[in-house]
Amino acid sequence: MRSLAAMSQERNTRKVEVRPPTSADAPEFTSAMLASRSLHEPWVSPPLDTDQFALWLARCEDGRCVHRLVTLDGRIAGFVTLSEIVRGAFQNAYLSYAAVAARAGEGTMSEGAALVIDEAFGSLGLHRLEANVQPANERSLALVRRLGFVREGFSERYLYVAGQWRDHERWALRAEQWIR
Repeated sequence: MRSLAAMSQERNTRKVEVRPPTSADAPEFTSAMLASRSLHEPWVSPPLDTDQFALWLARCEDGRCVHRLVTLDGRIAGFVTLSEIVRGAFQNAYLSYAAVAARAGEGTMSEGAALVIDEAFGSLGLHRLEANVQPANERSLALVRRLGFVREGFSERYLYVAGQWRDHERWALRAEQWIR
């Protein structure tokens, strides 16, 4: 068993980055998502094969979506998506994310999501992000709290996930609230 000091040192030397996915990422991404199914179900349904991955990439071709891979030391650790980007007076997007099971609980997704939020409020010029989380998804709720999101409400049967309409808590973060 590693000491707390060793784990702290490891965390300080690791390199978390975010980058756009490409078609070349399909094998590593789909393999990681397949291995993470027990972590994701019933919360999220990421692409599990190359055809689904290609469709996932294509979702962002119209500019209303941004996918980012979260990598740890160059390996895929998860993904963050900004979807349904609305411009004009709203400047809003929805934030979604999923970790690779092997990296869950290490803080990698907190770091990666923070980098995407920096981009959202920086170069993308957004004003508000919304995250809708199923009430029983304790890990996801902990993530939005760590990132400074504020609970705005509850939406019954809000999203169709894993074959059924599911309730969600509605969390939001505005650019002026973002402290990094």
